[in-house]
Amino acid sequence: MRYWAENQIKLVMIRHGITASNKEHRYLGKADEPLSEEGIKALQEAKSARIYPDVDYLFSSPMRRCLETARVLYPDKEPIIVPEWSEMDFGIFEGKNYLELQGDERYQAWIDSNGALPFPEGESREDFNSRCEKGFQKMLRSLSAQKKECAITAGMIIHGGTMMSLLSRYHGGEYFDYQVANGKGYICTLKGRIKQPQIVELKKIMGE
Repeated sequence: MRYWAENQIKLVMIRHGITASNKEHRYLGKADEPLSEEGIKALQEAKSARIYPDVDYLFSSPMRRCLETARVLYPDKEPIIVPEWSEMDFGIFEGKNYLELQGDERYQAWIDSNGALPFPEGESREDFNSRCEKGFQKMLRSLSAQKKECAITAGMIIHGGTMMSLLSRYHGGEYFDYQVANGKGYICTLKGRIKQPQIVELKKIMGE
């Protein structure tokens, strides 16, 4: 198999549109919440402004907010579902925001650890990173099977946590370096091989 650098594979990583819980800054993980009307409208406006590149293939988390985002931004593409890209399980913090968690010793301990501790009754970052990487490998195998010699662009409709996990793993830096708002993300280039992939040339998806 040729190196991806020769084939010029671009990745378009997009965080799903805003939901009611996102608007209220609540931990939204395993709850399968839909986009809000505000979220749908914002995506439609961004799409009209043409801030999102066209894609040849589209991959998505299985969660409703991601699939709805995919449908708004790329209505002509049937997304390939990557189950491992579901958002992190926030355990007992699910559905709550910072104000509601103030005074909770378990939450303060998690904050003091810079998010390194596992979520109480939820998922550890180590386990989350592991499954995100497994999903990324699935996508790479799918792209490698396409046998295309020309440049291709793959879209990824994912969660904020999934994006932070994959970019810190394959581009470098810290997990929280890659926080983006709903509907935003990165355009980047894929290099290397399946067993040693590298994400390079990050460019933020801009727009109001």
